[in-house]
Amino acid sequence: QLQLVESGGGLVQPGGSLRLSCAASRFTFDNYAIGWFRQAPGKEREGVSCITSRFGSTKYADSVKGRFTISRDNAKNTVYLQMNSLEPEDTAVYYCARASYMFRACALSPADFGSWGQGTQVTVSS
Repeated sequence: QLQLVESGGGLVQPGGSLRLSCAASRFTFDNYAIGWFRQAPGKEREGVSCITSRFGSTKYADSVKGRFTISRDNAKNTVYLQMNSLEPEDTAVYYCARASYMFRACALSPADFGSWGQGTQVTVSS
């Protein structure tokens, strides 16, 4: 069965860094766009970043542009989210997700992603 597992979350001080990993199994990883999303208490799930399958084109939310970097290692079936200059507003549960259809353009809408991991908690606090 398809499985996505996030890891790398934790507690970090403002200005610090974390690297999240999304490990995938049981599907042809490089056929699909992979996205990172986050959800804070009382807020809707929002798109953070995504990366396409064929060319590795990337997209970022304005709130994280210049601070976060998404990348993928197809040989390891893993997508990473490097998060630098973290702010308290970045505190949320972070999820990775697979696009519902193969070879589609990257998007930051949760509705375009049909398979989700369980999430990893990121807390930015002094």
